[in-house]
Amino acid sequence: MSKSEAATQTDVVLVGAGIMSATLAALIRLVEPDWSITLIERLDGAAAESSDPWNNAGTGHSALCELNYTPELPDGTIDIAKAVHVNEQFQVSRQFWSYAVENGVLPDVRSFLNPIPHVSFVSGAKNVQYLRKRYDALVTNPLFATMEFIDDRDEFTRRLPLMSEQRDFSDPVALNWTQDGTDVDFGSLSRQLIGFAAKQGMTTYFGHEVRDLDKQSDGSWTLKVVNRRTGAKRKLNAKFVFVGAGGGALPLLQRAGIAEAKGFGGFPVGGQWLRSGNQRLTAGHQAKVYGQPPLGAPPMSVPHLDTRVINGKSYLLFGPFAGWSPKFLKQGKVTDLPFSVRPNNLASMLGVGVTELGLVKYLIGQLRLSEADRVDVLREFAPSAKDSDWELDIAGQRVQVVRRKGRGGVLEFGTTVLAAADGSIAGLLGASPGASTAVPAMFDVMERCFGDRYQTWLPRLKEIVPSLGVELSNEPKLFDEVWAHGTKVLKLDRPASGMPATVDHENTAGTEHSPTAATA
Repeated sequence: MSKSEAATQTDVVLVGAGIMSATLAALIRLVEPDWSITLIERLDGAAAESSDPWNNAGTGHSALCELNYTPELPDGTIDIAKAVHVNEQFQVSRQFWSYAVENGVLPDVRSFLNPIPHVSFVSGAKNVQYLRKRYDALVTNPLFATMEFIDDRDEFTRRLPLMSEQRDFSDPVALNWTQDGTDVDFGSLSRQLIGFAAKQGMTTYFGHEVRDLDKQSDGSWTLKVVNRRTGAKRKLNAKFVFVGAGGGALPLLQRAGIAEAKGFGGFPVGGQWLRSGNQRLTAGHQAKVYGQPPLGAPPMSVPHLDTRVINGKSYLLFGPFAGWSPKFLKQGKVTDLPFSVRPNNLASMLGVGVTELGLVKYLIGQLRLSEADRVDVLREFAPSAKDSDWELDIAGQRVQVVRRKGRGGVLEFGTTVLAAADGSIAGLLGASPGASTAVPAMFDVMERCFGDRYQTWLPRLKEIVPSLGVELSNEPKLFDEVWAHGTKVLKLDRPASGMPATVDHENTAGTEHSPTAATA
């Protein structure tokens, strides 16, 4: 290609074929069917990094079971603000999926979404007391009204047979159980959304990598793209660029040179799971059960024993165990971390190195674990676990956000949207709850980057997400309506795909329910 050859014109470029870009592609196509959209993915298939089902927990994070979202304050009360916020975000995603299923955007709901209970698990008298207070604080909120508190040994055994095998119940245990949780295959979801956008005219380039981005005098962006198989080069010129490249987003936003990315850094943390497809084990554990992180461990280390439904088959995953690599992507480069350090974020990165010694110590300890050590950790959840039933699976890379604070930096464990002041480029950094909040995150991108058009889109967007702009926790009647409708459309009132017969939870001796009437 000659230097003078003109760039191909497109309205929107999406970098990365994961859940974020896939969601934005579908949303833009629904509100602006005539816009030209181009998707660029460095790998040969969609959703092959963090959105791949083996690379994430698939929990459908709605704060039903994650204890780190409900901390106990010094005065003994439970702060539920973050849990409510995360759940509100998930409700937006759930409504979008419902609309997409009803309108042919998502043709195969069972391949990406299954009903799986979400459960919080603790042991020890002090922790049981905390879990009871957590239940009391959450259950009066409509979003959490179906939660149950269980501290009865027989009920524990009936609900979680695998976790009760060989368990010494002399130490008290308790559960917060929510029957209407979900398991999400974000890989299948991403591929269906991308398929919809492609059928509606989106151009896709797989096996292509964005090597540079240059801002033009008219406010557009010219992207230099290379075919990783042949080395052929091309240029694209776009009015708007979204960088949804997972861990690879930060280097591209840095390369773009936008002021909003200055001071930001990234710290990569790998993930590992113990995995089992043993049908006896999967039949004895049909839930996602989250525990408490070890003392001094970071929030991302919350251990959980999860039911996963992938390609119609049930598996169990336990973890996460941390690994470490300087790569920002599972299939990235060892130079990713060092090359991301710039003069404008050096203080932030060095500051985090000093303030996060606990994380460093945790990572070193994790790296020293043998496979037998990992199964020992699993036995805190499933005391009868045998080494031969489990294998180690390497999950995706998570790049935690390092943000400037004062003269140093702080490590954040959430999801951050960065957008240029003129709205011409945006990107997403961070990890959990990540994929589960893709829809509200992309609404945020649309509002910030297309402020002049967003108001005209609102009527259409409210058809797609009826509660948009409303806090459902304050509107129980509306919540009941959208929840009941979504449950039916998404087939969440039927047993999960590939699962054996589930235990009956209608008779719940030893449990407590909220008297409020949220529809499950």
